[in-house]
Amino acid sequence: MLECLWVNSGIRYYSLHLTAAHRLWVLMLRFLKKTSEISFVTVIVLLLLAALPAFLLPLASATGQQASGDQQGGFDQPGNLLITDQFNNRVIEVDPMTKTIVWSFGSGNGFLCNPGPQSIIGSNDAERLSNGLTLMAGTGIPPGALGIDSPGCVDNRVIVVNEEGNIVWQYGQAGVTGSGTNELNVPVFAIETPSHTFMIVDQGNNRVIEVNKQRQIVWSYGPASGPGALNNPNSAELLPNGHVLIADENNNRVIEVTKAGAIVWEFSQGISAAAFASRLPNGHTLITDSGNARIVEVTRDGRIVWEFSTNTTGGNLNPLPTNAVRLRNGNTIIADQFNDRALIVSREKEIEFQYGVTNVPGSGRNMLNGPYTAYVIGDYTGQTPPPLHF
Repeated sequence: MLECLWVNSGIRYYSLHLTAAHRLWVLMLRFLKKTSEISFVTVIVLLLLAALPAFLLPLASATGQQASGDQQGGFDQPGNLLITDQFNNRVIEVDPMTKTIVWSFGSGNGFLCNPGPQSIIGSNDAERLSNGLTLMAGTGIPPGALGIDSPGCVDNRVIVVNEEGNIVWQYGQAGVTGSGTNELNVPVFAIETPSHTFMIVDQGNNRVIEVNKQRQIVWSYGPASGPGALNNPNSAELLPNGHVLIADENNNRVIEVTKAGAIVWEFSQGISAAAFASRLPNGHTLITDSGNARIVEVTRDGRIVWEFSTNTTGGNLNPLPTNAVRLRNGNTIIADQFNDRALIVSREKEIEFQYGVTNVPGSGRNMLNGPYTAYVIGDYTGQTPPPLHF
């Protein structure tokens, strides 16, 4: 039997776990009826077994996904987290119920410079597409990022890989820097659009390009001068109205541009290093204000209506968060880069879930090293949803 637990923002949450718990209670009562003598310890064990599912429910609640035993622990399950673990040279998928890595791509070694098949270097973005495919940007690691003497490593690819880790599509060439055909310079972000093209933020070339599957550039934005010129762009989302929302990082602003190149909306007030931006269903814009270590939600007329700071909970005082996405249930998932964690916070600014140890870089269980983006698989609130088929 499927039991309705609660309703939040119009979304019903169900659980098969409570049904299992109910069965445990029934079995326990039957056992007690048949047994005249039973130890105190046995009673306690039975009670704990029956109550266990209730402790797991908050994890499912944080992601806003169904908490079902039939849907946990596997690859590409709605509610799992997809995290770009930047300085571990990997992209991981995590089951939030157990904090187990259920899928990984890349070496897991930040000092290994091996751009090519089965590897990704310093990824700044990864998004789950249809059919279990994963789109990721091989950003590379700059010199000195892993220590004064670390040489850095160039990647410059945007790739799509399947569950087995095989590359099924690629734009850019491993270790090659440029702006010509099939060339990139520090790609930091990529999405697949509903029309089966790929929008790539080519940061080092100060441009956003749209590429078809034949690797032809079908649209580009990045004026060389004037008010529209970009300076280290960091993300781009294709909006339902056909416009493009760009986080123009070193210009400390977020802009909305038409495909003709006209700026129709801009927000810059108090922003220091705009790392990511998305347009929410209510028309507001969620901005990762990295230099100020905060996430802000702003209205169309520029009023801040929600704000969360990532440097007030202990840890790094300058964590430079790089990505924040609003979830369907109203929570927000944040990649808190130099606090080495991905966290989910409620509308009331309570931390509901965390993966990674605050300000402790690592590659072991429940550890990250400079995570750059974090998403909940199956939830594209405020983002450009990929097409149903690749």
